[in-house]
Amino acid sequence: MSTATHPSIVCGLIGSGIQASLTPAMHEQEGEAQGFRYVYKKIDLDPLGLTANDLPELLTAAKRMGYAGLNITFPCKQAIVPLLDELSDEARALNAVNTVVIKDGKLIGHNTDCSGFAEGFRRGLPGVKMDKVVQLGAGGAGAAVAHAALSLGAQQLTVFDIDPARAAELAASLCERFGAGRCVAGTDLATAMAETDGLIHCTPTGMAKLPGLPLPAELIDGRIWVAEIVYFPLETELLRVARAKGCRTLDGGGMAVFQAVGAFRHFTGLEPDAERMRAHFLSMVAAKKD
Repeated sequence: MSTATHPSIVCGLIGSGIQASLTPAMHEQEGEAQGFRYVYKKIDLDPLGLTANDLPELLTAAKRMGYAGLNITFPCKQAIVPLLDELSDEARALNAVNTVVIKDGKLIGHNTDCSGFAEGFRRGLPGVKMDKVVQLGAGGAGAAVAHAALSLGAQQLTVFDIDPARAAELAASLCERFGAGRCVAGTDLATAMAETDGLIHCTPTGMAKLPGLPLPAELIDGRIWVAEIVYFPLETELLRVARAKGCRTLDGGGMAVFQAVGAFRHFTGLEPDAERMRAHFLSMVAAKKD
């Protein structure tokens, strides 16, 4: 893509309770740094009185208004899948989409959560033991992160979800891709936590609008590592408790940045400067603390 033929790009983020999202600013700043006008709009379902059931109408509107693409977040990452014209191999395997490219009237679904989490994990928790890993959450983001965890070397991933059937379905799908027994749906969290090397958290608990811990604090042992995907706030209660107990921790900032790097590439056809986007993200987080 050349900025001469595409002097401006309009994209958006669809999700619930996204007013605090830093993704729009990351995209817009990187567009400005690359010399073109990039408008990125928040389409927050909550103040609009909408739900995931309204996705067909929103997708039609985005196409008519000339959007180049949409990011998709909670609670729409799986609901949007059957509404798309095409899926990348990864999005199809995960049955979850966080990035939709609108091209020639077609809606093409991708997933940059998986690669985003993996890159953040490699940078933030290098060399950790991954024989046994517990993951909380099997939704759209959870599916992508579970795939990333197994790709990163987790030998056995035990997934827990408020909907046991969803956890079982994800585990079965991942075993098909990675081998029998690599992922199981958990039934006894206390036992799994006592045996685990690390914990990955993929539920909305800990977000600014849903504060608190996703599991009892006494189940967190200082010998394990803890990885979070919530990034607003960057310091969740889970991370505070884990750090106080001596755990190595990873905040959700890495996934937030590197999923945006991948989405920017899909939307614009240009190569983003990942370090510049990361620096901008960290500056925005710091500004919110002041």
